[in-house]
Amino acid sequence: MARNSRPNRGEINAKQLEQLRSLLAELFPGNRFYSRKLNAAGITFDVASLEDFSARFPFTTKTELSEDQRVNPPYGTNLTYALESYTRYHQTSGTSGRPLRWLDTPESWEWMLENWMEILRVAGVRAGDRIFFAFSFGPFIGFWMAFESAARLGCLCVPGGGLSSAARVRAILENGITVLCCTPTYAARLVEVAVEEKIDLSDSRVRTIIVAGEPGGSIPAIRTRLEELWHARIFDHHGMTEVGPASHECPLRPGILHIIEEAYIAEIVEPHSGKMMPAGRTGELILTPLGRLGSPVLRYRTGDLVKSEVRSGARDEQPCACGRYDLALEGGILGRVDDMVVIRGVNVFPSAVEEILVSSPGVAEYQVEVSTARTLPELSLQVEPAADCSDVAGLVRQLEGRFEAVFALRVAITLVPVGTLPRSEMKSKRWVKR
Repeated sequence: MARNSRPNRGEINAKQLEQLRSLLAELFPGNRFYSRKLNAAGITFDVASLEDFSARFPFTTKTELSEDQRVNPPYGTNLTYALESYTRYHQTSGTSGRPLRWLDTPESWEWMLENWMEILRVAGVRAGDRIFFAFSFGPFIGFWMAFESAARLGCLCVPGGGLSSAARVRAILENGITVLCCTPTYAARLVEVAVEEKIDLSDSRVRTIIVAGEPGGSIPAIRTRLEELWHARIFDHHGMTEVGPASHECPLRPGILHIIEEAYIAEIVEPHSGKMMPAGRTGELILTPLGRLGSPVLRYRTGDLVKSEVRSGARDEQPCACGRYDLALEGGILGRVDDMVVIRGVNVFPSAVEEILVSSPGVAEYQVEVSTARTLPELSLQVEPAADCSDVAGLVRQLEGRFEAVFALRVAITLVPVGTLPRSEMKSKRWVKR
């Protein structure tokens, strides 16, 4: 069902509350995880309002879900129905701990496909588009969901699993691909490979690149670089295995992500205290998917750092320029709560570091190291210059100057040979903590 109308704030809130009540009614007593969790806290499943839900219901964390699966292998107890009702299996990447296994019923899967189809529609994808999915089709949920949603829209879907990067570039050209799905880093890598293989991308028909998995799609420098490399529009969105596809870029304002609030309750809290943050302040995104009844999460701590937009007038009265009243996140996903580091009293976000490095001509790849070996944490960089960079010493001086200007910090920068640092089709592991 396409969402053609633009509900106002009151209509969104009313629909959220209705869906929330239906969700909670379905959880008890079938879902042992939440029945046990809420009964132990003396919390009843009835809610008077959205405010009552936020005030009384506890957060859900990845740690407790992982522990539940450890104690109750292999899938844990966060299942609302009998195991025979589930038809989909996926798992998280495991980059920040042991992977979470996730099961979905056909109904929950259908709900998530509807949200993904909305993302595609807002991106301008239509029946007849040819979409290339530049990643391996492992157990990560986003690949399968994006592929199936695009097929339902009437697109020709071309999988890139099992192909080398060079073979993927050739497939994009030979099949007349119009839409590319991948991470921001891998979009840049494909161009790099095309140059190495002497493949001419000037005949590419790609007009839109839908990116996720990293903050880059909403970072101006990365966005501009990718658009120049591909001569295509970059469209950002984000989601997680635990919550599903939760946001899409504003169709009129690049760098703004809208939460799909007809499907999710979104909150932004101070990471340490858990208190609600006012608009314009950076905090952790909390999400409650309202239609994923088979394997739900209530007030899930995503670990994503975001900042809600400050609009003139009351939020109820002031929609975005695109007509949406949905929560708008400035700069998209700014980083992860556990990735932000404090260096000599300065808060350093990965997105701010990327902005400096990607907007500096001559940088092909980089890796950031945060060392806590001494009393005060230290930040250092390994930078791989582009093959055509003629003044590497000047590049280092330029980077040192920009870091000092932006952060008032002196950052040690080490040059490494071309081709030294790793590339990945998945989330790039550019931050190393020692």
